[in-house]
Amino acid sequence: MTSRIPRDSRLRLVRPRPLAAAPTAVNQRRPRRPAPRPPEGTPAPAVLARMARSGLADAARVAHWADGALGPGRDGAGSDGNGTLSDESAARAAADLGLTVAQVRADWDTARLAGLVEVHGDSARPGWRLRAWDRDDSAVLRGWVALFDAWSLAFPEPGDREPASVAEVVSAMPQVLSFLQLSAGPVPVEQLLDLLEQRVTELRTERCEIPYGPQPEPVEEPEAADTQDASLAPLLDWALRALASVGALTYGDGQATLTPLGSWAVWVKLEQICVAAQSPAGNIEVAAEEMLRGCAQLRPNAARAEYRAWLAARPVGSAVTELLDAARGDDALLRGLAFEALRVVGAPAEPDVRSVADEPTLRPYALLWLAEHDGIDPEDAHEVLTRQEATWLWVDTAAAVADHGEAPMLVRHLESALQPTVPQLLDEVRAVGHPRTVQVLVALAAAHPDPALAKAVRRAAFQVHTGG
Repeated sequence: MTSRIPRDSRLRLVRPRPLAAAPTAVNQRRPRRPAPRPPEGTPAPAVLARMARSGLADAARVAHWADGALGPGRDGAGSDGNGTLSDESAARAAADLGLTVAQVRADWDTARLAGLVEVHGDSARPGWRLRAWDRDDSAVLRGWVALFDAWSLAFPEPGDREPASVAEVVSAMPQVLSFLQLSAGPVPVEQLLDLLEQRVTELRTERCEIPYGPQPEPVEEPEAADTQDASLAPLLDWALRALASVGALTYGDGQATLTPLGSWAVWVKLEQICVAAQSPAGNIEVAAEEMLRGCAQLRPNAARAEYRAWLAARPVGSAVTELLDAARGDDALLRGLAFEALRVVGAPAEPDVRSVADEPTLRPYALLWLAEHDGIDPEDAHEVLTRQEATWLWVDTAAAVADHGEAPMLVRHLESALQPTVPQLLDEVRAVGHPRTVQVLVALAAAHPDPALAKAVRRAAFQVHTGG
């Protein structure tokens, strides 16, 4: 015979998980697929990270200087309102670091492109990658890849070229880089120019609209090819110089060669495309909610690759709006995954995430996102939540586990609760007013092996249901 008095079952106190536990729990059910291996001869990640640190050393130096000299509470001119250093700050940095003002500004721009410095509104502050610069190789490599992605901004484009032509070359360069990566050695510029011309022609053909009605016979222009050669050669030269400036390749003596970092980055991009293309749900082309459902069964790294591919296929503004709309739905798992995708978006999503921080359903997720975006360690980000917000998030995560996980996962979810006892947890869960409270408590009672604890949880579910 069991007592009618609920046991004061102590919960094992652990650090609350800052992210929804449901996606992790669901991912753990699937067997881990072997990670794709980079091409033979690719240096180890630690070696690549050393190369990236070396290439970004000047940018990191200026970013560290700004963190110390221009941080909150210190006298300094800071940013001029658009993310560039003010004249006063640039002069101070040049004097302190023994550089010219032009060098300081160039290193500052590189730091911004690599995410070592993040611009928020009219101010700039150190990015999370700078905080992790000396201890996290993956953060360093992600920073270098961000710079690699922004190669077209790292070197001034020719001022005498049409913006449309520049855009065509930027769009065509991934194929040129893929060819360089497959060649695994020096490639003559003439060969790259021929490939660039073919790709630009394909892009123009894809955009071409067939006019309606009879058209005059085309006039033969034998010099058209020469004209294209003349227009694309300087742009290819600019693109190769820009890629060389970020350390992706070496360029000289009429040929170009990918550096180990450049070759690795191109391989990473190709792998991301392949993962997205092989998705059975066709995640790139579907709406945000369907994309998130397709990613729910993927491992975290594969899911992030899907998010990147999906985001690359649409304007950032509309993509963020779609993700937030999906997060407002009834499925708590999609809510957590939507904010994981927003972490991939990064700084461009900040205004929209900040604007939803007052919505009760999204508030805990938004506050955690903003805290991590502001440089707080993800392990400590939960400290920005009030006790009530943390409890609401616990219930929302439990709802995701109940809907998509297995009974043992829901039982283990108890370990992440802030409350030290089950009765205290039940009291605060009942008070927080989550719409899924009853369903979560019923599922937890059915899953828990302790009869007395299960009975107490069922009683709490009944009381919430009846308003008692």
